Amino acid sequence: MKKILLPLLLAITGVATAQENVLQYVKPITGTMRMGHTYPGATVPFGAVQLSPETDTIPYEMNGKYNPDVYKYCAGYQYEDKTIVGFSHTHFSGTGHADLGDFLIMPTTGELQLNPGTAEHPETGYRSVFSHSTEVAEPGYYKVKLEDHNILAEMTASSRVGFHQYTFSGNGTAHIILDMMSNIYNYENKNVWTYIRVENDTLVTGFRQTNGWARTRIEYFAMVFSKPIQHYGHRNYAKDVYRGFWRKFDQYHDFPEMAGKQIRAYFDFQTTPGEKIQIKMALSPVSTEGALKNLQAEIPGWNFDQVKRDAQQLWTKELNKIHIESGSREEKENFYTAMYHAFINPTTYMDVDGSYRGLDMNIHNTNGYTNYTTFSLWDTYRALHPFFNVIQPGRNADMIRSMMAHYEQSAQHMLPIWSHYANENWCMIGYHSVSVIADAVMKGNAPFDANKALEACVTTARHRNYDGLGYYIDKGYIPEDKEGSSVSKVLEYAYDDWCIAQMAKKLGRNDIYEEFIKRSLNYKNVYDSKTGFMRPRLSDGSFKPNFDPLQTHDQGFIEGNAWNYSLYVPQYPADMIAMMGGKKQFAQHLDSLFTMELPDKYFAETEDITRDGIIGNYVHGNEPSHHVVYLYNHTGQPWKTQDRVRMILRKMYHPGPDGLGGNDDCGQMSAWYIFSSLGFYPMCPGADQYELGSPAVDKATLQLENGKTFVVDVKNQSDKNVYVQQVLLNGKPWKQLTISHSDIMNGGTITFVMGAKPKDYTK
Repeated sequence: MKKILLPLLLAITGVATAQENVLQYVKPITGTMRMGHTYPGATVPFGAVQLSPETDTIPYEMNGKYNPDVYKYCAGYQYEDKTIVGFSHTHFSGTGHADLGDFLIMPTTGELQLNPGTAEHPETGYRSVFSHSTEVAEPGYYKVKLEDHNILAEMTASSRVGFHQYTFSGNGTAHIILDMMSNIYNYENKNVWTYIRVENDTLVTGFRQTNGWARTRIEYFAMVFSKPIQHYGHRNYAKDVYRGFWRKFDQYHDFPEMAGKQIRAYFDFQTTPGEKIQIKMALSPVSTEGALKNLQAEIPGWNFDQVKRDAQQLWTKELNKIHIESGSREEKENFYTAMYHAFINPTTYMDVDGSYRGLDMNIHNTNGYTNYTTFSLWDTYRALHPFFNVIQPGRNADMIRSMMAHYEQSAQHMLPIWSHYANENWCMIGYHSVSVIADAVMKGNAPFDANKALEACVTTARHRNYDGLGYYIDKGYIPEDKEGSSVSKVLEYAYDDWCIAQMAKKLGRNDIYEEFIKRSLNYKNVYDSKTGFMRPRLSDGSFKPNFDPLQTHDQGFIEGNAWNYSLYVPQYPADMIAMMGGKKQFAQHLDSLFTMELPDKYFAETEDITRDGIIGNYVHGNEPSHHVVYLYNHTGQPWKTQDRVRMILRKMYHPGPDGLGGNDDCGQMSAWYIFSSLGFYPMCPGADQYELGSPAVDKATLQLENGKTFVVDVKNQSDKNVYVQQVLLNGKPWKQLTISHSDIMNGGTITFVMGAKPKDYTK
């Protein structure tokens, strides 16, 4: 009876059998070496706080010139470093540029030192040597021993609050340093102003306004200690300190207000062996009052272990939206680490009451949706946002609402290009908010005013003063002698325009459709049939002389060369292939891309600094190539897509510090991995089709927000069996090289039968 009743009882009560602990497969340390630019610290899914260690403070300029070493520190942490400077509360994940690093905290003992010292001589400052042997990085939790001070540092987080726990080893005075000067990409004049106010013996509030990548960024904090402060003070390192009326007090010791451009404060405590000092720091884009409300709402108590459990439960919930089966632990680690990185950005940007600072610097309220920031759209439109349309559609819709709020607050009346913290950075090219919006509309994930969103897309795309658009509209191309990176811009504008046309057609706006479908053909205007490459043109219509298709600089391209960008017409693959000589010749071009050997002189141009992310002349570390491998499906050789996908998965990803072949770019590299290992990929966002490839998992079950499940079932999976022999959709033979978005969202099972020899299963 018990054998019969127990499963029945479990089913009735909704109690499931113990799930696999997916957190064990997540390796936040992945990508922290060289070019991955990820960070290992504590955050929750899409959280506003990213509490993580900084391993160095490199000046942006050396002797009046740009210091190339700063590029390593886009996330503040490099695995090969030997010292930790402190723990700050905001970080980008995987970007190729930097900002943030707000409110760095560092615990010390012994003599008070308020400068960071150097990596070569950490004893000259407050930094400390550390060892990876004592370092633990998990979703929502980070731990390390600060060896110079014999302090165990632990941290966890909620969405808007960072929670520190420092265990001291001996009797004496402990210092908690709050460095308001420290920042990632150490611009000399990045701080516009900082302010600290000691409210009482445990509560400190303040703000920092910076002028970095974001020109006008302001962040507020409320910081509370678990025990009363004994003494406190600060030093102002600004060259232009104005003493004036402040001389009526000794403002540097136990004076409750501290203000200036370059301030480091300290808070002293008496500790006993094994004593823990806990610190909670809440952030707000609005006010210190907002930060206090966030603190009280999210972490009102002092139970560090409970907050850690809560953070990890949030990660468990999100990661379990896809359950994979695989005989390879490394595959599981790659997959769930990719999901972890994909669910970090964009980040929540509002207080618990829905208020946030807008692009106009005024305070707004979301009135019901979550406002997001950190939109690295040139990267993430390709796979990350399409992935959200499958597995996080509700969040993606809110991200689009956030983009629309940006548009409404923009003095230029433009959708975001690359935006964060109520600022537009104008980084990279195109207007790829259009792609994100169109992809959602075309896939039926548009619980917002789609017609209003279309108008925003059109207004953005008609902005003649933006980045060569006037030339593009008038001439159908951009003259390289007028605007740099002209070919890349034309190709990306043409794709975005196609997205607008598709959305307009679906919404019944034929006038807009006709205008933008015509513009989407402008890619033809930069194709040179004599060389077989996309090529920059000049104002007189001639092609630019001295053309080198392997070079990026001064050749009309950005983060790629003519070999890469000549393949960037995702909206018209058949027409592109015909234009470039037909399927056979085009396939040979693709083959050469992967097999050619680039001379050393081209590496700096192709991948900015190193050989990371490069296979032949295929640059997986830069996004313009991410769709390329799926073009073999359109040449009649789908088995080459399958073979190349599995090769890239093996070469570009592994669960280690150097496990990413290039910047993760706010989750785009990781989203590529997720899609490709599942066996399908959005080669052209804005279309409702996914290209089929070669799945690397044994089985995957996608838990969709509509309550349905979509299963990827792989037969005969192995490292050698990379070729698809047969595909079945819901048990029926499937002869197509694509599946639709509705095929996935309706639930069901796609079955891949694998083998060791190439086969065209569509015949």
